[in-house]
Amino acid sequence: MPVPPPPDPQAIRACLSPVLAAEFDTEWEIVLERAKRSQELAGVHELLAKWRHTAYLEMRDPGSYHRMLAKAEQITRTGRNPDAVPFEGMQTLLQQRLGR
Repeated sequence: MPVPPPPDPQAIRACLSPVLAAEFDTEWEIVLERAKRSQELAGVHELLAKWRHTAYLEMRDPGSYHRMLAKAEQITRTGRNPDAVPFEGMQTLLQQRLGR
């Protein structure tokens, strides 16, 4: 089982496909410019956390990031999630798993 990369831009980038690495690079440049102007590093840390998570997901399940984006686009376009479970169904499932 893979482990998440360290919160280091080079380590994160090394775990990404070329397409995702290009997205990372674009966001990295934007965040660095903002950090230069504001002299705040919070955005840099947030970006590294986000992409560290994305890299880990991609290592475990290649293509998951783009599938998630496609799913979000479908939900936004149609206004519904075809895979959604009604709240009552989720409550029942949780109660079953908890043995209640």
